[in-house]
Amino acid sequence: MDKPVATTVRTVSHDLSISPELASFMSANWAATPLPDDIRLPAADLTPARRARLSARFPGERLVVAAGELKVRSNDCDYRFRPHSGYAWLTGLTGEEQAGHVLVLEPDGPHRHEAVLHVRPRSPRVGEEFYRDRRYGEFWVGRRPDLDEAERMTGIRCVRLDDAEELPPGRDAATDPELAAALSELRLIKDSWEVAQLQLAVDHTTAGFEDVVRALPRALAHPRGERWIEGVFGLRARAEGNGTGYDTIAASGAHACVLHWIRNDGPLNAQELLLLDAGVETDTLYTADITRTLPLSGRFTSVQRQVYELVLAAQEAGIAALKPGASFRDFHRACMRVIAEGLTEWGVLSSAEGDLHRRYTLCSSGHMLGLDLHDCAQARAEMYLDGVLEEGQVLTVEPGLYLQPDDETLPAALRGIGVRIEDDLVITADGARLMSGALPRTPDGIEEWMGRLIEG
Repeated sequence: MDKPVATTVRTVSHDLSISPELASFMSANWAATPLPDDIRLPAADLTPARRARLSARFPGERLVVAAGELKVRSNDCDYRFRPHSGYAWLTGLTGEEQAGHVLVLEPDGPHRHEAVLHVRPRSPRVGEEFYRDRRYGEFWVGRRPDLDEAERMTGIRCVRLDDAEELPPGRDAATDPELAAALSELRLIKDSWEVAQLQLAVDHTTAGFEDVVRALPRALAHPRGERWIEGVFGLRARAEGNGTGYDTIAASGAHACVLHWIRNDGPLNAQELLLLDAGVETDTLYTADITRTLPLSGRFTSVQRQVYELVLAAQEAGIAALKPGASFRDFHRACMRVIAEGLTEWGVLSSAEGDLHRRYTLCSSGHMLGLDLHDCAQARAEMYLDGVLEEGQVLTVEPGLYLQPDDETLPAALRGIGVRIEDDLVITADGARLMSGALPRTPDGIEEWMGRLIEG
């Protein structure tokens, strides 16, 4: 058991005072509760090589990568904590109890570093913290590993983090753009364990989409059917993983034309489409990111099918452009070429040349995927946006058409229709593997799938 440390006990206005007798009674007769011997983290064998790659970028410099701090949601209630992705990647630690912890890579000679984890020790069963501190007391938020246990979990030397501790100066990932960029760039290519975690996230997400389709009859009957959809998917995400990797977009009708519609407060209309953009985040914090646009009646109308098939053709063109050595931007260009030509055929545009099609598409057609939804976002442009694809990268392909309800450049029949189709893919030696292929993408496939799930 760790020795007690000086700490601030965090209480609130309505907490009751403690008598000396109760304080004495609370400090006695507690049994030891060691964690099991086999607590080594799944990623612990992978993290030394990750830290070595980061170390090689910054010889002789102290590197600081913090898990992050708790953030207040309202008054004395904090948001659920999720550690910084760089911290999780370097340590394998992903739990809510990591709030405030810090990884320091201390220079150990000119060409290597020693990893040291500064962690908050357990709440000792003396003093008031363990039963009065609402933020860190174990009676309030659960048990933390002690220092020896944290070392066994991670293989990293662990030292005590005191509330008042000031870490020595160094490059800090939270404030140093060069270190942040390095942490992103080193994660651009996923190893086989990471790809397996992402596949697990995709598989759980597939199950969540099936749950949503089965729940459509009840959602259609609810005055805030979008919220019902969000809740159904959220149940799967929390049951199978850490939760959702991002706020679920459950956008029906014209709400689907709002790219990041997360209010999800609207009703569902059986004559309209539902754009569902959602992903389960695993306990190891890798997230899927999948979108399907579904006819709430179970059948596409002719106009809905027209729009959907154009977006599908664009996605097929984008997927076909994925291969090692291709420019990262190639798949977006392929998607947009199909979209522009389709809009021209419809008479919406007079020419497929130029960029006027962007009025109806608005955003890029995909991004890297991993520990973050928009993974590796701090990487330098030459390594990511202006770089080339490499085997082991995982990314999304997600073209869309967002035909605003008030857009007078469109025929009335097209206004208010939003369609996005998004899938997750891993770059292979000769192309790309569709990780989310268990979910149908064609209109006929979607109609058959929905009918089977709802009737079943």
